[in-house]
Amino acid sequence: MPAQYPLHPHIVLLSNLTQFSPVLYLTGFPGLETVEHWIFIFFFLMYLVAISGNCFILIIIKTNPRLHTPMYYLLSFLAFTDLGLSVSTLPTTMGIFWFKSHGIYFGACQIQMFCIHSFSFMESSVLLVMSFDRFMAICYPLRYMVIITGQRVVRVGLIVILRGPVALIPIVLLLKAFPYCGSRVLSHSFCLHQEVIHLACTDTTFNNLYGLSLVVFTVMLDLVLIALSYGVILHTVARLASKEERLRAFQTCTSHLCAVLVFFVPMMGLSLIHRFGKHAPPAVHLLMANVYLFVPPMLNPIIYSIKTKEIRHVISKLLG
Repeated sequence: MPAQYPLHPHIVLLSNLTQFSPVLYLTGFPGLETVEHWIFIFFFLMYLVAISGNCFILIIIKTNPRLHTPMYYLLSFLAFTDLGLSVSTLPTTMGIFWFKSHGIYFGACQIQMFCIHSFSFMESSVLLVMSFDRFMAICYPLRYMVIITGQRVVRVGLIVILRGPVALIPIVLLLKAFPYCGSRVLSHSFCLHQEVIHLACTDTTFNNLYGLSLVVFTVMLDLVLIALSYGVILHTVARLASKEERLRAFQTCTSHLCAVLVFFVPMMGLSLIHRFGKHAPPAVHLLMANVYLFVPPMLNPIIYSIKTKEIRHVISKLLG
């Protein structure tokens, strides 16, 4: 169940007036209304870094033929999903902190939650495909160029990446068929399926089980396969003859490993908070949800700009 927040009289009034209308009410940070202008500046800077950074990565890869390789095609997929995740939450988050606009129509809420969950699943899938790329490059270097071709990476990548969004369609569309009653206040500045489904005053067992199965067979499965890939990679690296070879081999994985940690650690923290932190302060729930959605798109372009030699070289040429 989402954390309960003390409702402002204006919210209660809006909830009562819209009991039979398709309007939901998003919240910012309850109790911090006096510093919302500082929160707006913080979120604005995060969006600026995330959107400009990921656009920069995409432009660099597009305009440099030397980067038209399987690894950089996958990096462009990652930048695209991060860009999509940032843009998905931008309208409502900025609307709340800038224009004090809290209402959202149910149809718009459905579109936003579909985009947020789709890009989250897509990012997990991209990280899985990237881990397979690193697995092949380190464990089977002589066969890497034969097996991992640009066309094959794009084709397989699209199939793996699109499985989540396609599987999301039924449970998002089913939300329209449920009756909703009582308060229609959500506890975040964006729409999430697990919150909206709790507002329905009918049996939602199918949606709950379908959603749980979707998470298990996409994100959780991806995490297990990524962990297995790195287990084999570490075993292979440990068998290399010299320390220099081991260090050089593992350095090719550091940027991807950082991206995996940046994405999955906040996700697991958010899951633990929802599961075991029902009595935790509302600010903790809000903080973990915002970290999960906002931090990976902001940090990934910084990580790859610092850790990837080819991108550093292009940046130095542009700055020089």
